[in-house]
Amino acid sequence: MRLTVKQVKEASGQSVRTLHHYDAIGLLRPDEISAAGYRLYSADDLERLQQIMFFKELGFSLADIKDILDSPGFDRRGAFLEHLELLRQKQHRLNGLIKLVEHNLEALDKGEKMTEDKMFDAFDEATMEEYKQEAKERWGNTDAYKESMRKTATYSKEDWTRIAAAETDRRERIAALMDKDPGDPAVQAIMEEFFKSICEHYYSCTPEIFKNLGEMYVADPRFAKNYETIKPGMADFMRQAMAIYADKK
Repeated sequence: MRLTVKQVKEASGQSVRTLHHYDAIGLLRPDEISAAGYRLYSADDLERLQQIMFFKELGFSLADIKDILDSPGFDRRGAFLEHLELLRQKQHRLNGLIKLVEHNLEALDKGEKMTEDKMFDAFDEATMEEYKQEAKERWGNTDAYKESMRKTATYSKEDWTRIAAAETDRRERIAALMDKDPGDPAVQAIMEEFFKSICEHYYSCTPEIFKNLGEMYVADPRFAKNYETIKPGMADFMRQAMAIYADKK
């Protein structure tokens, strides 16, 4: 089934002029041109348009959006995860701005002035920009990421369930060993499992990458949370254990 420009306009809310512009710059080319010269859009074209609209909503330029969508490593599921994180950050920022306006109104009603340290709290865009930069950089820019995308694209729901179950079991076993030294043979045996799992399921991991991954578990609160919710201090324990394993490889 193919949709005309008018039908896509009605479905998406994008103007005909906008759709024509996207075609002209190569951002969204219709799947087919009819004998009469009409643009006809496929289901895949609509999915691409949806991604364009998500990225636009998050403040990406059309040039950046095109680079991201045309990347060999682009993955819709990964993109939706990025959208979700960015939208949550945007929601958090908007909630902060709403509260700031409420506090300003309250201060005005009381004839008070807000202190300098409170007046601009909600305007910080650093976190949003950080996430946006990560999204721009992650799509296919490394061999490891490209390899991971190639492998995971073939996984079924059952594959993901099996991989997740193994990961959960591995984390629970690590948590149970946190009373030991990170270099303990029992801990290092699980690091060996972890290292091999990355190589098998995602990409060809090197000791250096493995060590850097451990550092990220502590440096990035989002990753640290995955371990800290299991047991406090687990993120740093993983970092140490992974570094010891990598240094011995």
